[in-house]
Amino acid sequence: MTYQEFNNFCRSLPATSYVVQWGGAHVWKVGEKVFAIGGWGPSNEPAFSFKTSPNNFEILKDMPGFRPAPYLASRGMKWIQQYPAPEVSDDDVKGHLKYSHHLVASGLSKKKQRELGLIQ
Repeated sequence: MTYQEFNNFCRSLPATSYVVQWGGAHVWKVGEKVFAIGGWGPSNEPAFSFKTSPNNFEILKDMPGFRPAPYLASRGMKWIQQYPAPEVSDDDVKGHLKYSHHLVASGLSKKKQRELGLIQ
């Protein structure tokens, strides 16, 4: 997945906004909360970080193409970074990004979720 494909997918999710920050990273938010970051990879190739559940974090952190997200996981947050690996498809990455969006959106207040059109 390229950064353009990453940005296009994140843009397609409800109530998202985009900003470039933290040294040129592609940062996606739902409301004011970050759910995905493109950048900070172990090489010049694209890398994508996302929030996940504690169980998924434990499973993904040791799988090929995944690692605890730099800066975030070291601070106790359950964030994973996906980097290029033949075992990981773009659809897999999109699934993780969509789940991250859901986790972050669910953590917003009900009032904020209604304001953003995430619930009726």
